[in-house]
Amino acid sequence: MTVQHIEGGITAPKGFSAAGVKSGIKKDKLDLAIVYSELPARAAMAYTQNKARAAPIEIMMRDHPSELRAFVINSGNANALTGLKGMADAEAMREVAALALKLKPIEVGVASTGVIGRFLPMGVVNAGILQASRELQRGTEADVVVAKAIMTTDTKMKSCAVQTTLKDGTLVTVAGMAKGSGMISPAMRTLHATTLSFVTTDAVLKADPNPRWQQVMDASFNVINVDGDQSTNDISALLANGAAGGAPADDDPAFWEAVTTIAKSLAKAVAIDGEGATKLIEVIVTGAKDDNEARIAARSIVASNLVKAAVFGADPNFGRILAALGNSGADFDISKVRLVLENGKSVVLFENGSPSFAPESTEEGVARAVLHEKRIVVRLELGVGKGTGEAWGCDLSYDYVRINASYTT
Repeated sequence: MTVQHIEGGITAPKGFSAAGVKSGIKKDKLDLAIVYSELPARAAMAYTQNKARAAPIEIMMRDHPSELRAFVINSGNANALTGLKGMADAEAMREVAALALKLKPIEVGVASTGVIGRFLPMGVVNAGILQASRELQRGTEADVVVAKAIMTTDTKMKSCAVQTTLKDGTLVTVAGMAKGSGMISPAMRTLHATTLSFVTTDAVLKADPNPRWQQVMDASFNVINVDGDQSTNDISALLANGAAGGAPADDDPAFWEAVTTIAKSLAKAVAIDGEGATKLIEVIVTGAKDDNEARIAARSIVASNLVKAAVFGADPNFGRILAALGNSGADFDISKVRLVLENGKSVVLFENGSPSFAPESTEEGVARAVLHEKRIVVRLELGVGKGTGEAWGCDLSYDYVRINASYTT
């Protein structure tokens, strides 16, 4: 089975169109988007576990849609901690979108991202929804504007697409877009960021996709970390409209490999675009008791502020990595633990229960050189089983504090 990356974004699968507009929530920037499916799309959802949930998240969790035709998304304002007015505004967003698209409100998903605790300027929001509904289109231009319209402090657009051939020979496309830069430590659960991510596909799904979607979340967005704060607005949606035809893909490994490829690509893009980030940290754990413990250990390391700061300063302080491992709750045998840094060059930091280099040695110099790269891979063998797992994060720079010290101003 082969997953092939292709040009395009959220509208690459058959039957999807999108638009992004400048509604006026943000000053002269794209800030409102609609993703639309010509056919009813089977929907799988994952939401933040933060108990201070934003109004659109409350509405989506309350209604638990199994099918959707559209998603309306705004940036620049989270519509979080806004009380009954916020709930009414989120309801109004999907009602206006439904009217414009000739749908029922229950067929429209809603999501918001931006500053918490401010009411949406509904006059410009509603006008923006109407404009976006008139400008829906397919292709590169639509993929770009809609991906930019959901950004906040992001510095890079996050969009990708792949194709794969199913067991019955059907060619299907899976595509996605995401936003996320700060307030990133997702632990999203189905049926229950800031990361917003949307994955579209023209594959046919018949069974409830939420259980498999949870597995995708656990292998992608749920193992990234920028700053340890889980957002009030995290949402990740899968929309499958079946426009490609063919047999149902519910149990087709090729299909889920393609979906996971998209989710991992977007998750890594969020991690490297963390606020103030200068480096991507990839942690690969092997030899864990099971795959879940491997992911727990990896995520604990990328979540450690001390590890993040050490990577930013190119300081090969292996003690910070092993301390994060020790705090993770995962089992390991310290006498069998092996810690390696690599990126082109490779250097062992810890092995057989002891440090593998002396201060100011040649090996320490190699480690510092590796840590000066833009992408650092940390390989960690735990020595207690065959479980494997990965996690992705970024360094913690001076700019992170600067950005978040004046976020609302």
